[in-house]
Amino acid sequence: MPERRRQARGERRMAQLLDAAADVFAENGYAKATTNAVAARAGVSPGTLYQFFANKEALAAGLAERYRSALAQAHEQAFDPGFATLPLPELVDRMVEPMIAVNLENPGFKALFTAADMPAHVAAPARELHAAVAGRIGSVIAARLPDRPPEDVHRTAVVATQIFGALLGTILSADGDRDRWVAELKQALIGYLAAFESGGA
Repeated sequence: MPERRRQARGERRMAQLLDAAADVFAENGYAKATTNAVAARAGVSPGTLYQFFANKEALAAGLAERYRSALAQAHEQAFDPGFATLPLPELVDRMVEPMIAVNLENPGFKALFTAADMPAHVAAPARELHAAVAGRIGSVIAARLPDRPPEDVHRTAVVATQIFGALLGTILSADGDRDRWVAELKQALIGYLAAFESGGA
């Protein structure tokens, strides 16, 4: 088999195993999950799994890197200070849509990497990106309203982040009415940020 085809096949197998690990970890928690369960979910033998991942922690580390990469890309799309001059409804659209999309595309990751039993050093990169959301929102607000005190901008960004987080679970679990919940989230953010812009928040 040519080297390129062999490499592509290996990459597909790794992705398959990581998909299975995400499901098993999300369902059972990190502590109760086993490599045998991951292999069974992926439809491969444990020996095949060990060709790619030495142990359960290596699987978790692979998932952490996948999630960190997806989050970083979403952050770049969502929190560009160049959006600062957009009308507020369009600005909120630009911030919300990539963040909703990355969570919909990776449904188990948020639960997995906020779980108490996930090794801290494995989850740290993804958790740091989650924690950075308020700072990224703050950078957009600061570019939009450069005369506002930094402490006010920071507080507003933290509250906006909490509004997003409070509705995210509902949005992810919704099916037929997901668009309605996303619209409610956007309206809440527009209302809050508009109040801040007018000096009321």
